[in-house]
Amino acid sequence: MMGRIACANVLSDLYAMGITECDNMLMLLSVSQSMTEEEREKITPLMIKGFRDAAEEGGTAVTGGQTVVNPWIIVGGVATVVCQPNEFIMPDSAVVGDVLVLTKPLGTQVAVNAHQWLDNPERWNKIKMVVSREEVELAYQEAMFNMATLNRTAAGLMHTFNAHAATDITGFGILGHSQNLAKQQRNEVSFVIHNLPIIAKMAAISKASGRFGLLQGTSAETSGGLLICLPREQAARFCSEIKSSKYGEGHQAWIVGIVEKGNRTARIIDKPRVIEVLPRGATATALVPENSSASSEPSS
Repeated sequence: MMGRIACANVLSDLYAMGITECDNMLMLLSVSQSMTEEEREKITPLMIKGFRDAAEEGGTAVTGGQTVVNPWIIVGGVATVVCQPNEFIMPDSAVVGDVLVLTKPLGTQVAVNAHQWLDNPERWNKIKMVVSREEVELAYQEAMFNMATLNRTAAGLMHTFNAHAATDITGFGILGHSQNLAKQQRNEVSFVIHNLPIIAKMAAISKASGRFGLLQGTSAETSGGLLICLPREQAARFCSEIKSSKYGEGHQAWIVGIVEKGNRTARIIDKPRVIEVLPRGATATALVPENSSASSEPSS
């Protein structure tokens, strides 16, 4: 999974520009000096396999790279393509009235940390009032599934629905990447985010733990979705199209905000609407308290 997620993350930078084809990938791998020889021999080939499998799913291949020894396990890489101007969408053409669409739920950092805390009583005690062990396990599985999903389908649909700009949501969180994207715009616009689709229960964990800043948009994501500026009349159609079974299982999208006149900034409103995204495999009743607005169906 780590290999797959790393590969999906590397390819995302191409997908964020509406590019669906990749010519070549390099894999950068570091094995940890604290691993035993047996661990190295078992774990390293699996990481390489995951990376290669995801590359193959993206219609590309790993042709080289570098392997080093480090204090930590690291996996990453480079994705390269040579293409025509009509094959990519420069991330600089948002206009007033556009709608912001997000293609994966937020909360991967919270889900992965909460899963580690299952074995850390001190940390677990801080959040056990708001979440069950089963909910953490389900959220972790959902986060892994989402992180390992390529943004390739979304990249293709950016052309179909005339996207004006996009970025992938990774280490700076949704707010940081929205701000970076806003700065690149040729028009005098600003982004306002009203809705936060979040893996179920992760918002409550973020609040209870006093960490992450998930509701402030600063929680880091790994291999997150694309945040896309679409013409208003196209956004709902993009969201329903990406869910079509012809693209396989698991693609989702939500309308999360708007583009208004402004000075190239981005902000989240004071009380954003949290859309609780139910993990696949969760029964709706197990996770949803009465009167809560949870939806396994992505809302648009």
